[in-house]
Amino acid sequence: MTFQGVYAPVPTPFDAEGELDLEAWRGNLDRWMGTPLEGLVVLGSNGEAPYVDDDEADRLIAVARERIPSDRRLIAGTGRQSTRSTIAACRRAADVGADAVLVRTPSLFKSQFSSTAFIQHFSAVADGSPVPVILYNFSALTGVTLPVDSAAALSIHDNIVGIKESGPDMSYVGDLVALAPDGFSVLVGSAPTFLTSLLLGADGGILALAAVAPEACVRLLTLVRAGQLDEARELQRQIVPLAKLVGSIYGIAGLKAALEVRGFVGGSPRLPLDPVDAEARERLEAQL
Repeated sequence: MTFQGVYAPVPTPFDAEGELDLEAWRGNLDRWMGTPLEGLVVLGSNGEAPYVDDDEADRLIAVARERIPSDRRLIAGTGRQSTRSTIAACRRAADVGADAVLVRTPSLFKSQFSSTAFIQHFSAVADGSPVPVILYNFSALTGVTLPVDSAAALSIHDNIVGIKESGPDMSYVGDLVALAPDGFSVLVGSAPTFLTSLLLGADGGILALAAVAPEACVRLLTLVRAGQLDEARELQRQIVPLAKLVGSIYGIAGLKAALEVRGFVGGSPRLPLDPVDAEARERLEAQL
């Protein structure tokens, strides 16, 4: 199983009391399925995965599987701090319909994580997961970085099919592309550097921006594949301001507010995160 194209890591909707809003979830999923996205990532970092209980996670994935047709990919975030709990999360996700799992690096006791520790962790997870595993490196969030040599060693595992790299370091992306064997997908999570990543050989992206501007993200990939680089550069220039607003500037709360502008149900993030203020919402509306 290979993963190419554009995927949206979608937010989890909560109601006014902070409980899952499954009705809104169904409506949002149906709208995303009306776009050209290859699929969705449920319970990634933009899905507020660390704030979602295991039973809630299972329900979110199961409902997503009901709304996502079999020809579109459903990737579920299953990263936990321990290897044991990560394997359990992978198995539960597979049981309720995930096509693959996205497993972020563990981050507690970060000073003790060696290359060997990462390889042992992800190898055990891949051995225990019923569905393919995509490695997830997001150093700005976790404070740890999966070494390139560890990713290369893991890329030959039969059940590890790719990596999502969410940082802007193009040398890291280039090294991943160079070391990846055939069939191992390199996906990126930084929309402001999406064009550069594609030119380096990345297979696609899992982009927060794709949740609010899926057509633009897919169009950029299409232009690169067609060799229409002048148009691709212009489109990249246009999407960067919005990508920054829903990414590094306002984060999950900004992404949810932008979804509201687009007619989705965004809602507030779950505590302890706060929603954006009126000034931020105005900036998002103007940019959209």
